[in-house]
Amino acid sequence: MFDNRIRIMIDPALERIARRLASAGVSANVITWVGFALGLLAALLIAFQAYWPALVLLLMSRLCDGLDGAVARVHGKTDLGGFLDIVLDFAFYGVIPVAFVLANPTDNAIAGATVLLAFYVNGASFLTYALMAEKKGVNDGDRGSKSLLYTAGLAEGSETIAIFCLWCLFPHWFAVIAYAFAAVVVVTTISRFMLAYRAFG
Repeated sequence: MFDNRIRIMIDPALERIARRLASAGVSANVITWVGFALGLLAALLIAFQAYWPALVLLLMSRLCDGLDGAVARVHGKTDLGGFLDIVLDFAFYGVIPVAFVLANPTDNAIAGATVLLAFYVNGASFLTYALMAEKKGVNDGDRGSKSLLYTAGLAEGSETIAIFCLWCLFPHWFAVIAYAFAAVVVVTTISRFMLAYRAFG
């Protein structure tokens, strides 16, 4: 919901950093892998209930997620870069809820499974819509320079990261927040189904 507005605010700073990284020979794919590694370390810390250090690494991981695209725009986007960005993002979005389940299986397992199911179906709708939209030449507006079409919704990247941060800040409220966010993700998926019927029906 807020991705586009946040992107407009942070893109100038990201572009400045990206130009320096690109001039130093750092590739977008390296940044993508570093961001994913930081995300895995954050998940490991969460599993051991070290929530505050995990929060720092989580935010650093998402900074890398913003920088890789900015560096790619300097060097030139590649299909491999787009593939890595999407797949590793999805892996990151999955491993963080799993880490909270591992941290407290008794209280978090069902809520974690619920939010992961919501993520799974939403991810399928997101990727399939992007594939069909490209096939039909559908364009839903400016969502930035991306490897595929990003459709707007209540639950986008910004909202998901905000939820992950809330989980780190208030781990004992994981289940309540997870159920609420899963409902928001379901609404986003339903809205994408409706969008698909209008666009492809």
